[in-house]
Amino acid sequence: MTARGIVIGAPRSGSGKTTLTMALIAAFRRRGVGVRAAKSGPDYIDPAFHAAASGAPVLNLDSWAMPPPLLARLAADAAGNADLLVIESAMGLFDGVAAPPGRSGAAADLAAGLRLPVLLLLDVSGQSQTAAAVARGFAVHDPAVRIAGVVLNRVGSERHRMGAAAAIEAAGLPVLGALPRDPLLALPERHLGLVQAGEQADLPALLVRLAEVAERCLDLDGILAAASPVVLPLPGRAGVLLPPGQRIALASDAAFSFVYAHLLQGWRAAGAEIVPFSPLADEAPPADCDACWLPGGYPELHAGALAAAEGFRAGLVAFAGTRPVHGECGGYMVLGAGLVDAAGEQHAMAGLLGHATSFAQRRMNLGYREATLRKDCSVGPAGGVVRGHEFHYARVIEAGTDEPVADLRDAAGRAIGPSGGRRGRVTGTFFHAIAGVDPLCSE
Repeated sequence: MTARGIVIGAPRSGSGKTTLTMALIAAFRRRGVGVRAAKSGPDYIDPAFHAAASGAPVLNLDSWAMPPPLLARLAADAAGNADLLVIESAMGLFDGVAAPPGRSGAAADLAAGLRLPVLLLLDVSGQSQTAAAVARGFAVHDPAVRIAGVVLNRVGSERHRMGAAAAIEAAGLPVLGALPRDPLLALPERHLGLVQAGEQADLPALLVRLAEVAERCLDLDGILAAASPVVLPLPGRAGVLLPPGQRIALASDAAFSFVYAHLLQGWRAAGAEIVPFSPLADEAPPADCDACWLPGGYPELHAGALAAAEGFRAGLVAFAGTRPVHGECGGYMVLGAGLVDAAGEQHAMAGLLGHATSFAQRRMNLGYREATLRKDCSVGPAGGVVRGHEFHYARVIEAGTDEPVADLRDAAGRAIGPSGGRRGRVTGTFFHAIAGVDPLCSE
């Protein structure tokens, strides 16, 4: 392992971490530096932007959901043969859940456990010298987390930059750049985060702009020098989820795009083959597959098209007659009887499970989950314990009569209750699986 690494952290979400991460990756690639990226915590959308910038697969690293040996293995895989590994924090750097040390899910766990310095991004809009107090607080908050330098974001003028930078440097922290307040650098958003990378036709042009801004506004030499060698604890594969079949039909298009790279990597390492198909193109699961997986995504934005995709729906029903089908979150919604879109229009879905969901009656569900599986299913064996998360705005408006798939607890261990639905070979749940904590769920 020769890669050096650095964590991009900030006080909160919306500070511009993804923009800075993309700018650094694009600029370093221009210079011939081999860059890989990773994302801390559960997130499907940001890694796609990292992958577009780096030209390489991007893994998630989650200290709460992943057993430490698996986390170390994935960190090694993320660094690969790269010169530099850039890890983008989720939310604020220290934001996580109450848990044993190093297992909170915060990006600070990764910085401490992998002994990587943090490049702190501060949105200084609406403040100047006060930014130094924020930076100083980060520098002393946790002795195991080292702040290597600061980048200012949304700077309004040279006077603004000088005021904030001078105060931060007087506090003993180097300022390694300042990004301007520029709407052309912003990424469009919607209800689950950024509009997906694959939907933005101008993304290549944005990456060019970001690389140019980084060359002009950031101390790239200083940032590269601040990175430290990635130090890994003993790696392993405990917690890797077993594939649901030997040939897995994977729904993959604008409605079904939320699948973790490490999950597919683990399935392939176990000898499985992934066969993509597109429900939006009215494609059915390939008949030569022995399992079907419908990941999450944005079915609520494509409900009419999915309802009209008669070939997909009929093929999915036929497939489920003899082979297992599992849906996560958006996939679970499509397995149900119906889906009400944001305009209040109801659309018939596959009808393989009895529930119905609504996006018109929105309610945010967000948080880590620990699932104990009631019976053998595509996620794991009966009694297996799997960690993951929920993040959706859909509401169940008809519960149906299907038996639950799992019993859930939150990150604090509090019982949430039964989750999902099972009917024959078909299972689904709003819960997204990340890693197993039971030996029966690992290789």
